[in-house]
Amino acid sequence: MAAMRTSWLRSRPKPPQDHTVTLIGKPGCHLCDDARAVIEEVCGELGVSWEEKDITQDPELHRRYWEEIPVVLVDGEQHDFWRVKPERLRRALGA
Repeated sequence: MAAMRTSWLRSRPKPPQDHTVTLIGKPGCHLCDDARAVIEEVCGELGVSWEEKDITQDPELHRRYWEEIPVVLVDGEQHDFWRVKPERLRRALGA
């Protein structure tokens, strides 16, 4: 019985404020600017923290994501790339 209760607790969705969004992009990228605007709006409205990483400053990010920027991660998992849709990001954050 305790195992079932623990499993149920782990499967409950997190509230939006418990997520972290990461934007991976580079300076001078117009798609990155568009993605940033969507992330600022959605995260601001839901109280979600977000961060931005510059692909030109991190060789591993550059190797992994160069052809897909901007890339959006939610809790470290790739959520989207190129274009970010506000409604899809809201759903991913549990709103």
